[in-house]
Amino acid sequence: MTSDALPLAATNPFARASDLPYGLPDFRELREDHYLPALLAGMAEQRAEVEAIATDPADPTVENTLAALERSGRLLHRAASAFYVQSGAESTPALQAVEEQVAPLLAEHSDAIWLDARLHARVEALAARVADDEAELAPDTAWLLHRTRTRFARAGVGLGEADQQRLRAINAEITTLDAAFGRLLLAGANAAAVLVTDEAELDGLPDDARDAAAQAAAARGHEGAWLIELQLPTQQSVLSLLRDRGLRERVMTASTTRGATGDEHDTRSTLLGLVRLRAERARLLGFEHHAAYVAADATAGSAQAVEEMLTRLAPAAVTNARAEAADLEHALQADHPGASLEPWDWSYYAGRVRQERRALDEAELRPYLELERVLADGVFLAANRLYGLTFAERHDLVGYHPDVRVFEVFDADGSGLGLFLGDWWTRPAKRGGAWMNSLVDQSTLLGEAPVVVNNLNVPQPPPGQPTLLTWDEVITLFHEFGHALHGLLSAVRYPSQSGTSVPRDFVEYPSQVNEMWAWDPEVLRSFAVHHETGEPMPDAWVETLLAARQDGEGFATTEYLAAALLDQAWYRLAPQDVPTDPEQVEAFEARALRDAGVDLRTVPPRYRTTYFNHIFGSGYSAGYYAYIWSEVLDADTVDWFAENGGLRRENGDVFRSRLLGRGGSIDPLQAFRDLRGRDPHIEPLLVRRGLTTR
Repeated sequence: MTSDALPLAATNPFARASDLPYGLPDFRELREDHYLPALLAGMAEQRAEVEAIATDPADPTVENTLAALERSGRLLHRAASAFYVQSGAESTPALQAVEEQVAPLLAEHSDAIWLDARLHARVEALAARVADDEAELAPDTAWLLHRTRTRFARAGVGLGEADQQRLRAINAEITTLDAAFGRLLLAGANAAAVLVTDEAELDGLPDDARDAAAQAAAARGHEGAWLIELQLPTQQSVLSLLRDRGLRERVMTASTTRGATGDEHDTRSTLLGLVRLRAERARLLGFEHHAAYVAADATAGSAQAVEEMLTRLAPAAVTNARAEAADLEHALQADHPGASLEPWDWSYYAGRVRQERRALDEAELRPYLELERVLADGVFLAANRLYGLTFAERHDLVGYHPDVRVFEVFDADGSGLGLFLGDWWTRPAKRGGAWMNSLVDQSTLLGEAPVVVNNLNVPQPPPGQPTLLTWDEVITLFHEFGHALHGLLSAVRYPSQSGTSVPRDFVEYPSQVNEMWAWDPEVLRSFAVHHETGEPMPDAWVETLLAARQDGEGFATTEYLAAALLDQAWYRLAPQDVPTDPEQVEAFEARALRDAGVDLRTVPPRYRTTYFNHIFGSGYSAGYYAYIWSEVLDADTVDWFAENGGLRRENGDVFRSRLLGRGGSIDPLQAFRDLRGRDPHIEPLLVRRGLTTR
């Protein structure tokens, strides 16, 4: 490492394992200035631990090599886990400065381990002994050995010295640019928030959402105005509610121009640097392009397999989207004769058409979708029915921000399982989107139980008012809790195999399965209760909501596929083919969408290039296809639940033991086969998304 790390002061909370329940970091004591020294000391400590492993004179064994590696870096893991959880959800200037400093150091630290020829030689010697039947490994250990060897190879341990030096420089620069992209995007999104000074423009926006917008405006010094803060995707939830077409256009324009504004928030130079560096790294490692490098270590196996799936789905999705557009155009004409359907019209008129056809109004649903009720009588209820879990809020434990709530999770036998932290509301310092993090990874080797975090970005109501959700936000809540369950129900030995430590194109599978319980009639009727009257959502509405599930799938599939294909287009470039002029980004995007056949003017990609945080700031580069790839497994598994009686404890126990609990301790597709008894079928996905009907 290039930086010197002083011994960590005993007063630093990271100097020892937390003595709070389940190892929850002591956020009461943690200050921002604790992170940098802990991260630096953690890197130095792990390098010393790895040096001892690499120079051990004893023959390599599982215990002195693989298990020793798994035990190494505990200080670094404690500090880094807490740091990245907090910096993602509360990105202050001080934390941003720490991230800018440590990002290249962490990349250098990782390279120092995975490019260590001595360590690699020990692992290969252990593998040779196993191959010669001198050692017999448990299945999870055998898989750990396989994955460790793969990680060394993909890190470039077989390269010559000059290429390794270049690789180290590339990795350091990538981590720096990744962090920079996230900072630019957050600042740009805050700057692009739409200020409304005429309340008449807010016609259609429910009172609670209007109050939240007023509160957001006041927080930024705009008393008497309303601020519409932007969510991460292209489509903004308010677009389905606002009747004022001019304001809808302003919101959509603010959304789609993020990162291409030519000011200090412009992301184009940063993202082009990332594409170029990843392309160069892939070539160094022997791959045609970065997409091939990513797919080779995923369940997809090859970039060709990814391309075949996406291009198979695109034509039917676009056909369906065009048919939906014709219906919306007809509805638009009633309000604006002669006008053409625009991207900012889609959500609003989709809601109008749905209301006319099915008597279903998104705004009328929201009073029945109150966050507390959805959480307790929906998300937690389903987890109880399936897995026997119960939840108790721990007011004596605190998170990294006052908005964070801490719940202790108990298993069916009453034993403590772990902690679940929920952080639901949007904040100016919080990155967009929704995600799950792990603060402590479950591991029997280390004797640690899981501590997991879910983040959403729901507008915060004024004090004393309830948080009312859209139906999409309900689905997101169930989805992210599916990730949380993957972490909470982990039952593995090695920490690197814990919970969600699986390939990117598999990790979304359990979370997508968990979405099904939002639609389950028993669960839905439990949480869909009016927050004031206590009356359940009318049965006719519930039945209509269930019947309308496939409405708009042409749009939803097309906007998703456009983003996934755009991701693939950028990361199939050779280094010399990456544009050098930031002004060329939009032209490349337009050409890529046209070539893929998904260039519908009224259906922009779910994420345009300049704010595509998944592939430039969050580890999904060339991997955004993972959602639809995982959905093949998800849709097939939903059929399995239906075939076996649905929301039953017996089904939950099987899903837990054969899949969720195994984390990354087994070939993920083998875990699916153990559950389903065969390889996955794509037909359930095609039926779900309406891709077989036109």
